[in-house]
Amino acid sequence: MPAPPTADPRIADIARSGALRLALFPSFFYRRDAGGEPRGVGIEIAQALAERIGVVLRPTEYPSPPKVVEGLAAGLADVALLGIDPVRGKEVDFSPPLLAADFTYLVPENSAARAIADADRPGVRVALVRHHAMDTALRGKLTAAVPVYVDTPDAAYDLFREGLADVLAGIRPGLLMYAGKLPGTRVLDDAYGRNVIALAVKKGEAGRLAYVGEFAMQARADGTVTRAIASAGLRGVDLG
Repeated sequence: MPAPPTADPRIADIARSGALRLALFPSFFYRRDAGGEPRGVGIEIAQALAERIGVVLRPTEYPSPPKVVEGLAAGLADVALLGIDPVRGKEVDFSPPLLAADFTYLVPENSAARAIADADRPGVRVALVRHHAMDTALRGKLTAAVPVYVDTPDAAYDLFREGLADVLAGIRPGLLMYAGKLPGTRVLDDAYGRNVIALAVKKGEAGRLAYVGEFAMQARADGTVTRAIASAGLRGVDLG
């Protein structure tokens, strides 16, 4: 797709390149379909941004959120969809929020835990993804339960499914998805934090940040984000 002849100077380099480089990591906002094509809320929102600039979308998958941050900081990617996190904020800048979801727990149906605090007991193993916003939000809140770390949400789910963890921590839409796959489980109603999702760009690029911020606010206002959530079939997500 050719770049517009009068591209906004704030994203002129992206327009000249002909592609918006999107950094991704395995999450509930991005999945590959049966044919291996990337799909999900993050893809749809980034596609709308690429169309606004007048370029194609070029997604690249990274193994984890920290690697996405490294890619942005190194200039290997133009934008990413990330949870706003003070640790990440040292290396990237964030747009206004696009959407948000609670951090909560998935537990067995017969678990005595009815609230987050109920699961903080000696001997309880909590599966969660290291260096993820779900990890940051939980730090300092476990006084008796023990965190069991893995690298991806699916790996955490496998621990829980196989009985190697008693509780699965995560984002509500993802836990609702897992609960649908694993009868005899339930998602707690309360939360231990919020994952507020925004577009992230390399730190210090004020022009690009302003352009992406304007897009984020427009995408919320014109229904782009709402349509992306509906298209992905996500539950437990809101506009923050």
